[in-house]
Amino acid sequence: MDVKTAFLHGDLDKEIYMEQPEGFTIKGKEDYVCKLKKSLYGLKQALRQWYKKFESVMGEQGYRKTTSDHYVFVQKFSDDDFVILLLSMLMIS
Repeated sequence: MDVKTAFLHGDLDKEIYMEQPEGFTIKGKEDYVCKLKKSLYGLKQALRQWYKKFESVMGEQGYRKTTSDHYVFVQKFSDDDFVILLLSMLMIS
């Protein structure tokens, strides 16, 4: 999984529109808006979309999310062999 691509260009669940970016306004169509096809870095949806993609890929790889903590994934190979993966989501504003 390409983490950078998944975070910066995640799929959207809802339709999201934005004003035309400054400097890219089309003359005579200043009141038009742009429909986003992918999430953008900085949108509050970006982190949620990244996590949904991560969760999906982990499931495809055989990991399952624990019921007690949604950021802990476990994959069991045998009675004695397993992997525990902790996803740390540090937000710095």
